[in-house]
Amino acid sequence: MKKTYFLSDAHLGSRATADSREREKKLCRFLDSVRSDDDDIYFLGDIFDFWFEYRNVVPKGFTRFLGKLSELTDEGVEVHFFTGNHDMWTFGYLRDECGVCVHTMSCEIALPLATGGSLTAMVGHGDGLGDSNRGFRLLRSIFHSPLCRWLFRNVFPPDLGMEFGLRWAKSSRIRHSSVVVAENGDRLTVSADGVVTNALGDVLARNIGMAEPFKGESEEPLVLFSKQYLREHSGTSFFIFGHRHIEIDLMLSAQSRLLVLGEWMTLFTYAIWDGENMQLNNFED
Repeated sequence: MKKTYFLSDAHLGSRATADSREREKKLCRFLDSVRSDDDDIYFLGDIFDFWFEYRNVVPKGFTRFLGKLSELTDEGVEVHFFTGNHDMWTFGYLRDECGVCVHTMSCEIALPLATGGSLTAMVGHGDGLGDSNRGFRLLRSIFHSPLCRWLFRNVFPPDLGMEFGLRWAKSSRIRHSSVVVAENGDRLTVSADGVVTNALGDVLARNIGMAEPFKGESEEPLVLFSKQYLREHSGTSFFIFGHRHIEIDLMLSAQSRLLVLGEWMTLFTYAIWDGENMQLNNFED
C-alpha cells in the first residue's frame, strides 16, 4: 500500500547548531530507509536554515541532500517541497534540477485510503497561519516582495547575500530562544552560541533549538487556524504543519486531527500515513 511521509524544520546549514552536516547525513539515511517508487514524501518547510537561489549559483553545502532528492525523483518517488519562512526563496532550481514539486502556499492534498477513495489533509509550513502578530506579518510581506527579492539578488554579490542570510537566520533563532523556562519552572538562558545555562551558570545543553512551549488550544496560532478552517471545510480530516518546533497531536473533532511535526534538530520527528492510520514517529538509526 502506498505510504505518505511528512517532515519539516531540519534547518540544514544552521550556524546556531554544531552538527548540521551530521543531521544532513541522518536525513539522507531516513530517506534511504523509506524510499519506494510508490510512496510520496512531503517536506513542509524550513528544510534549509537559509536558501536563496541565484540564476547561476547554487548555495554552498547540502550536496548530500540535494543529490538524494534527485535520486528519489529519478526513481519515480513523488517529492513535494513546501517553502517555509527560512527557505522561501526558491525560483526553479529545486524543481528543474532536483525534480521536486514546489509549493509556496499551504494547500489541500488527498491521502489515499487502503479501501479505496481518499481523505483530505490541509498541509503546509504553517508560518503566519492564525498569527495576528503585525511585526511578523510585515517581515513576511517584505520577504515575499518581488522588488526585495530582485534587489537582494542583483545588488548583493552571492557570497555577501548568503553570509547575510545565514547570520540573520542564526540571530533570529538565538533572539527567539534567549530566555526559556524549564518544565519545573526554572528560568534558563541561551547564549549566542546556543549554550543553555541555569540561574547558577551551570551548562545544561549545547547548540539545541529551543522552541516556545505549547500555548494551549485557546492561543496556539495553528490550532486557531485549523479550527476556523474546519468550520468552513468540515470534510478536512487532517491538518499537518511544521514551523513551531514542537510536537502536537490534537483531535479537533471526532473526524479531524491536527499534527505539528516537531523538528529535525533534536526530535527527528516525522508523520506517516499508511492508508489506514496516521502516526507521529521519531527517527532513530
